[in-house]
Amino acid sequence: MRKLGYIILTIAVLVNFGCKSTKSIVSKGELDKSLSSRQLIKEHTKTFADFKTLQSRVKIDYQQGDMEQSHSVNLRIEKDKTIWLSATLGIVRVKITPTKVSFYNKLDNTYFDGDFSLISDLLGTELNFNKVQSLLLGEALFDLTSNNYKADVHEKSYLLQPKRQSELLEILLLLNPSHFKMDSQQISQTLEQRMLQIDYKDYQEVDKQILPKNVNIIAVEANLETQINMEFRSVSLDGDLRFPFRIPTGFKEIVVK
Repeated sequence: MRKLGYIILTIAVLVNFGCKSTKSIVSKGELDKSLSSRQLIKEHTKTFADFKTLQSRVKIDYQQGDMEQSHSVNLRIEKDKTIWLSATLGIVRVKITPTKVSFYNKLDNTYFDGDFSLISDLLGTELNFNKVQSLLLGEALFDLTSNNYKADVHEKSYLLQPKRQSELLEILLLLNPSHFKMDSQQISQTLEQRMLQIDYKDYQEVDKQILPKNVNIIAVEANLETQINMEFRSVSLDGDLRFPFRIPTGFKEIVVK
């Protein structure tokens, strides 16, 4: 998370939407304390997004220490295949696939072309394409069927957490009682002094899909805190999209240590 603010800005773009056929969702669901973890997981799985492509304009506010920036970017997704981000005039462009993370920055003539260790380092937890896409869509980063979870309620949300938390990785998930998407995902690595918290402030309905609208990410590593706020202002689903990406010649490669 050091000296890579502009990378976070573009990569962090991975999250939510808003469009002409969009309507905001007001959470009115009442908590039912009798619901089991199995039932909650089943309801959450039902909400998984179903589209071929997505396009959105995203406003991103980024803060790390004394540095603050605000940008608007174009986000395109081909579900399960490509996540593509581009700032105005393609000055900064990112392309993420299941096997690779690539980006270039025309402001300083640099580029990166490598694996997911970059994003994992930026956000302080191990990530892959599926987890980044799930983060975008308000879905659990982890396979909830692969672990035994216990259910409870916390304030206005359902709470899911493993029955046995790992000493290396603690997970806490909050589900919205109206639509069972994520209200918050919190991952802590106490020994490494790392914490990642993803809060989904608002959701909206887009062509019968429930998708995040405003997302706040807080990543903490030791004494360094990074905050990323995203607002998805326009969206269209299942359009015919292109994902152009070519690293310009003469650019210097960024090596992340």
